[in-house]
Amino acid sequence: MAPDDVLSRPAPPPDLVLSYGPEPEHVADVRLPPPRAGGAPGGAELGLRPLPLVLFLHGGFWRAAYDRTHTGPLATALASAGFPVCVPEFRRTGQRGGGWPGTFDDVATAVDTLPALVREAGGADLISDGPLLLAGHSAGGHLALWAASRHRLAPDESWYVPEGLALGVVALAAVSDMAACHALRLGQDAAGALLGGGPDRYPDRYRLADPMQLLPVGRPVRLVHGSADDRVPCGMSRDYLARTRTAGDDAELDELPGAGHFEVIDPLSAWWPRVQAAFTALASL
Repeated sequence: MAPDDVLSRPAPPPDLVLSYGPEPEHVADVRLPPPRAGGAPGGAELGLRPLPLVLFLHGGFWRAAYDRTHTGPLATALASAGFPVCVPEFRRTGQRGGGWPGTFDDVATAVDTLPALVREAGGADLISDGPLLLAGHSAGGHLALWAASRHRLAPDESWYVPEGLALGVVALAAVSDMAACHALRLGQDAAGALLGGGPDRYPDRYRLADPMQLLPVGRPVRLVHGSADDRVPCGMSRDYLARTRTAGDDAELDELPGAGHFEVIDPLSAWWPRVQAAFTALASL
């Protein structure tokens, strides 16, 4: 099996597809946990209460070539473990309105509006009304870290929200340093494409969009990264871990020896139990 087999592997269709805005990309797939015996929600290992909603942001270096479809296996596996999972689409570079600032507008709107929409559509017995759990892979990991850190923005910024709207963040092979992403030209200069250029040209955009510059997060962060990742170097997660701990955050990194970029989103990989453990650990806090 090729490491990136998960990108094209079919998965069961979502239980719900919700709209959170007027554009065609303003939709989200929702997968619900199966009922337990007696009709109670899943997640027995954490008790009878519903588990927090996981809002998962997909990767693909923020480009239009990649959409949420490839997250189907991951979302299905997390739902089977008892988590309600919502995977929003958003405008990406190469699409009308994508990039700066539209991608960030969409993610902020999705995070702010979808939890209530999912709870209304999915039912209070399956969807917790507590804080959501933000998560993402690769560029989606960047967006999850960014979304959890919006309270670090100035209050007059349109994306600002008060602290404490998220339970925590699970960041899988995350692009956690936008300046480094640009310097290393990851994804054929994906950061420059997203933000319109580099930090020398647009320092204010990087200040608003770079998780490295929006610390402390103020919520637990669990990083999972393969040591053999050739798309987003694991050293980026090591650097983010050091920086966020210095800022006083509760942060941990599970570095998976020999794992590449896609094993962290593949429920069939040998590493999946450790990935799922990061979600379970935050849900139990």
